[in-house]
Amino acid sequence: MESVNVEGISLSPVGNAGNILKKEQSKINTPYEAQQNFASVLKESMNKINETQVASDMLTTKLVNGDDVELHSVMIASQKASITMQATLEVRNKVVEAYQEMMRMSI
Repeated sequence: MESVNVEGISLSPVGNAGNILKKEQSKINTPYEAQQNFASVLKESMNKINETQVASDMLTTKLVNGDDVELHSVMIASQKASITMQATLEVRNKVVEAYQEMMRMSI
């Protein structure tokens, strides 16, 4: 996958979080460090999702106010924000499903 840029909106593939984790795995020594690393990756991903949503909202507001913004740029930004949110929700659902499956396991 490749990164896509539209008028200041940079949308990197969801796979970047996996690459970050792979780089850091060799450095992790304790469970606490692993937890902190996971938290930082999660926080960074959520910030990127928020940035796409904010950028989409700004372009939509500019279009509604009559500023010089092309309609196709607004639609692309809106779809990127929507797809990013949908992908995030699917990842969350899979994590919750995996957690529930682990809780059902007998020891």
